[in-house]
Amino acid sequence: MEISSLLPVILSGGSGTRLWPLSRETYPKQLLALTGPHTMLQQTALRLEGLAGNAKVLDPCVVCNAEYRFITAEQLQAAGKPASSILLEPFGRNTAPALTLAALHAHAGGQDPLLLVMPADHVIARQDAFQAAVRQGIPAARGGAMVTFGIVPERAETGYGYLRRGAAAPDGSYALDRFVEKPDAEHARRYLDSGDYLWNSGLFMMHASVWLAAIAHFDPAMLAACTAALQAARADVDFIRIDTAAFEACPSDSIDYAVMEKLAAAPQLGIAARVVPMEAGWSDVGAWDALWDILDKDEAGNAACGETLLERSANSLLFASSRLVAGVGLDNIVVVETPDAVLVAAKDCAQDVKKIVARLKAEGRTLADTHRKVNRPWGWYDSIDGGDRFQVKRIVVKPGASLSLQMHHHRAEHWIVVRGTAEVTHGDKVMLLSENESTYIPLGHVHRLANPGKVPLEIIEVQSGSYLGEDDIVRFEDTYGRAPAAQPGA
Repeated sequence: MEISSLLPVILSGGSGTRLWPLSRETYPKQLLALTGPHTMLQQTALRLEGLAGNAKVLDPCVVCNAEYRFITAEQLQAAGKPASSILLEPFGRNTAPALTLAALHAHAGGQDPLLLVMPADHVIARQDAFQAAVRQGIPAARGGAMVTFGIVPERAETGYGYLRRGAAAPDGSYALDRFVEKPDAEHARRYLDSGDYLWNSGLFMMHASVWLAAIAHFDPAMLAACTAALQAARADVDFIRIDTAAFEACPSDSIDYAVMEKLAAAPQLGIAARVVPMEAGWSDVGAWDALWDILDKDEAGNAACGETLLERSANSLLFASSRLVAGVGLDNIVVVETPDAVLVAAKDCAQDVKKIVARLKAEGRTLADTHRKVNRPWGWYDSIDGGDRFQVKRIVVKPGASLSLQMHHHRAEHWIVVRGTAEVTHGDKVMLLSENESTYIPLGHVHRLANPGKVPLEIIEVQSGSYLGEDDIVRFEDTYGRAPAAQPGA
């Protein structure tokens, strides 16, 4: 049997608002390590490692938001799964346009791989069972069908959509009879008891050409907008930046609504909708109660991450990021600590965390968008203190990396080297600073900070001035394609 090329398409555009305060707009849940040493994005990229059978697995194609492009690329490199391409959406338009962009890119030059479409923010505990389901779905997808994967339900769940499977095919897949929206408790129980219904996983597989033919039929405006946006895209370091103006014309829709649910009514396309059952310990980790479900628990039903202590507590989740979190007499409670925010919630109200995020956004609070620690392509900074007309940051620069050549209109900066060696450009002068040495950058002076060494450079920066916002930066040169511009972030 011929070997098929299988291209993992990782959709990494979710915001994960129900996992606040750990998940933020610019650092969403797929970038978090919630269930082990790897982040959810890394787990997704590693999910096909060692796949046996008639498929050659290619390096993944990732579709994500431009805001977290560098940390996305960095995490994939760290996992040993560098992306073949990273397509940067200027803003989200749901999953159907994201897949259309990936299919167009994959189909360029006459290539037509099988696309395995995977959200970056799901957990699958049993990789062997996942790979078995993928192998089972390949013959149907190779034959021109659109394949989705349905999760064999473990309970009468009202928080998921369902799929009803029909007749079995010789290749091990089933006809996909219908999609069902999230049911009430009574219908969910009926679906579970019937044995014909599966949870909708959001996982799909098809040839790139098959998806493009379907979207051309059902939503030609979406295809036209995505085609124009990709044709006008520009290279940005190692990324493909989708054209903003062209993408604005793209309708917003999901893969399910745009195509999958409509296939049965369009037999003239000759594209079958198939479903493969999967029992692989799947969870979309949609909220803190879902994370509690999948984590290991003590004899009282408590799950804990980080430095935690519990007394006389049951069925609760404690998540500590930066300090000891202790709980006494808790029952069915979620406590999540980060350096700049703490969430305390009844576990059965976990879905309502998104309402807190909405309120923060309405009030213009940055806590909805960013952490105190902010990742940059050169390293990271942590805003450890601040007040009227001053701010203190801990800055770590990776070996060989440098910040942009820049200046500020409203603030001066004092730098103290804590570890490593700093190369400081100050106007037309370049100097080296060692540990315990410092320098002063006056307001309006052009400067750059770089790490010429082989160990991370760590400095303490004290900013002072009338305005300390991250948008007070004018860049003149930048390794990461961010100049010339006045953009937020160093």
